[in-house]
Amino acid sequence: MFIGRHIWHVVLIASALAFAQVPAPPERPLRIAVNTTTIESFPVFLAAESMGREIEIVPSPNGRAAMAQLVSGEVDAATGSETQALLNSVADPRIRIALTLSECRYRIIARRSAGIRRVSDLRGKRVAATLNTSSQYLLAGMLRKANLKESDVEIVPMEGQEMPAALKSGAVSAVAIWEPHAQNSLEGIGNDGVVLEDPSVYVERFNLNTRSDVLADPLRRLVMKRFVQVIQIASARIRGRSPGLLAQLAPRVGLTERTVDAVWNRFTFPAELDNEQMGASLDKVEPWVAAMQKRQPRSHAQLGTLIDGSLLLHESRD
Repeated sequence: MFIGRHIWHVVLIASALAFAQVPAPPERPLRIAVNTTTIESFPVFLAAESMGREIEIVPSPNGRAAMAQLVSGEVDAATGSETQALLNSVADPRIRIALTLSECRYRIIARRSAGIRRVSDLRGKRVAATLNTSSQYLLAGMLRKANLKESDVEIVPMEGQEMPAALKSGAVSAVAIWEPHAQNSLEGIGNDGVVLEDPSVYVERFNLNTRSDVLADPLRRLVMKRFVQVIQIASARIRGRSPGLLAQLAPRVGLTERTVDAVWNRFTFPAELDNEQMGASLDKVEPWVAAMQKRQPRSHAQLGTLIDGSLLLHESRD
């Protein structure tokens, strides 16, 4: 069910505050693997501060590592984009998307001096992307819309934090990546920068993912449900940019407040799960994931089993 921001938001916050104060008796904290390099993780960090010993944050260097910990059973939940949920759910069908934490508009940053003005100019160029992630999916989608294939460019495998220096030095002609690496890349080359973006190709949905066995366990489900509710409260504070909040959260992902502020308008923090939108997003990304994994794409109905919004407070129906 779609959880909108409307009059029921007040009811949700009041209910969640009351619920969050009820002690739970888990044998151990709920362990959450969190990508510590992304602004999208802000709601999880802020919410965890209110949960005390019920939640243990397990720092991860990227979404791939976080999801690997979820699949291995090392953690009970993990942050990551919808691409990671799709990539990992073939090996582990228990993967479930429980909540959309953030949405982010991606972009390609290219060098004007490399003769690039539009996506079609990327043909034959060296383009940095992080393989098997939403970075590579963005590049593939932008190329496809320009009637190009991934094989029409030289993809240089690279982590996001390495891209600004590589672009500035000329080691690559363009980078396809999420924030803040895109912004840092753009600032590094100044007036030589060209921004290529198209939200119709891709807008990342960065989610809180878990497993069906966690949801089926009464104690862990109780803490997960409470955590989701506190995330919704934290996300309302983030959307409102409470005074001092960005300065408080930026160091948690190794950034300055200035950097976060520079890319802030590229993010939203819905703290909801729109089944229809998420289903459409999974349908759109799945063919690329299937091609990467050399298998047939799953059907809409099969992908629908990955979405589980049962932890959310639902609006009343009078």
